[in-house]
This record gives sequence, C-alpha cells and structure tokens, in this order.
Amino acid sequence: MAKEPVRVLVTGAAGQIGYALVPMIARGVMLGADQPVILHMLDIPPAAEALNGVKMELVDAAFPLLKGVVATTDVVEACSGVNVAVMVGGFPRKEGMERKDVMSKNVSIYKAQASALEKHAAPNCKVLVVANPANTNALILKEFAPSIPEKNITCLTRLDHNRALGQISERLNVQVSDIKNAIIWGNHSSTQYPDVNHATVKTPSGEKPVRELVKDDEWLNGGFISTVQQRGAAIIKARKFSSALSAASSACDHIRDWVLGTPEGTWVSMGVYSDGSYNVPAGLIYSFPVTCCGGEWKIVQGLHIDEFSRKKLDLTAAELTEEKALAYSCLS
Repeated sequence: MAKEPVRVLVTGAAGQIGYALVPMIARGVMLGADQPVILHMLDIPPAAEALNGVKMELVDAAFPLLKGVVATTDVVEACSGVNVAVMVGGFPRKEGMERKDVMSKNVSIYKAQASALEKHAAPNCKVLVVANPANTNALILKEFAPSIPEKNITCLTRLDHNRALGQISERLNVQVSDIKNAIIWGNHSSTQYPDVNHATVKTPSGEKPVRELVKDDEWLNGGFISTVQQRGAAIIKARKFSSALSAASSACDHIRDWVLGTPEGTWVSMGVYSDGSYNVPAGLIYSFPVTCCGGEWKIVQGLHIDEFSRKKLDLTAAELTEEKALAYSCLS
C-alpha cells in the first residue's frame, strides 16, 4: 500500500542551500525512495518571486514522489501540518557586524518560527536547524517552542562529520563508505572538535583504527582538525559563496538516519540537547556521537576521552555557553 505523504518544511528555500536541498527531498534522498513528500517552502517577501521560480522548477522536474508544493512567505501557512522542518533561513553575518548584532537578528527570526511550529506543525515534528549559529539558533527555537519535545530539536553537524570522513578518505585513498565512527564534538564553528580516536576503516583484513592506518598523530591532532574546522571558510574563498550542495546533502543524511535509523555498529554526529553526558554542561545544543533507531536518537556512552580530547570538548562547550548567554541577553 502506498505511504501517506510526509510534509517537509524548508525555510530560506529560495537561497542557495534551499535550491540544492528541495530536489534532493523530492527525489527521495532524505526520507527514502518509497516515501511520498509534500514540500512546504518558506522565504522572506523580497524573495517571493525567486521562491515561485523554485516552485515552477519543481513542477517542471515531475518528481514522482512529490505530491504537492506550498511556496509561501507566510510562516503559519508554511508550518501547518509539517512532520519535518529544516530551518535553513537565517540572518547571515555581514562585513562589519558584531556577533551580538547577528545573534539579535537570528533570535527574533527563530522566536517567531518557533512559535509558528509549536502552534501549527504536526505532533512529534522533527526539527533540524542549519542556519548559523546553528547550535544556538536551535536552543532559541527550543526555548520558544516548549511543547515540542527537546529530543525533536537538533542542529546540523553532519556536514562537519562528512567533511572529516572526506579528509580521511583522501588521506588513506579509501572509499568514504568504508570509514565509520568519526565524531564531531561541540559547536558548528571553528571550535568544533573532529575526533577520529574511535574511527575505523574497513580493510581486506578487517576493521582497522584510523590512527593505526594514518600513522601520523601530528596531522590527526593538527592539520586534520584545522582543515575540518576551517573547511567552510575555504569553500567561501574558492566559490565566493558558502557551502550549499554539501550542506544540503548532509541535511538529508541527518534526517534520513534520524528517521530510518543508523546501521548496526555505526554512529553519526548530531547537535542535540545535552543531558550532561561526557561532562558537557546540560542545557546546551552540542554535537555528540549518536545512534538512531525507531525515529529516536541516543548519545553513544562510555567512549574513552583522553586528555587532549577533554580540553577540546571543554573549549567548544565554553564557546557555546558564551553564545547562549549572548542569545539570552538579546531577549531582554
């Protein structure tokens, strides 16, 4: 029997990430090749004409799984009945702007969208925040949508996770699909900690630790970490625009694994509400290694954290604590 369509909201849908993301959703990359979808696309009034152009292209592409398109500048219409919300829209930092100015703009955006999601989204709606500062935008959304369970509000660090896999793949000249269990800890910012201490590679003679195969701790504790941390800036320098294709693809990966589950023995990185695991302060949206089953994520427990890693985990937690204080000061 055919499945009922799932309603997926994409905010900032006329932007670069949105333009890359909506055809992936319509093609079944996010929710599976047998899952019909209805796309809800939201953008700001100045982008209304461009948004309508995206809708026209979706119609023209004749995606078999796409059962309807809502393209609107009205937040209530956009949020009505949605089962999955991918929050791509936000206020980008512009030259000369202080962090507090950007935070203040995003606090007001996420406050309004949280309220609309809470009142109008489907029960148990899953929310993924992509727009930066992603962790803190997700925290604001959680504050202003108290009836949405905290476990349903996440932010995107899968892009960083995938970047880490990509770097290891290039370094070892192995297939990216043969590498698993890298971790991104903390903030989706340059303080994030890409950790390969528990990562393995599938080889003809079984699974081997990444560290054992790379045989270069100086690179793994230095150049590798900074490359992943600074990859977004490197792409802006090369493309003159921020990551769009890779951000859209990793947003699909994040939702797909959350909804359909992670493979046995494999974890992924998601920005989720901290419960104090690994001595990370509770009440932050922080990236952890998680497994997913039955539409629920669970933080992987019991991993050994060495002294080098502990400092990195604490440093990114300190930045998130500072961002949280800054965001809350914008509310007063």
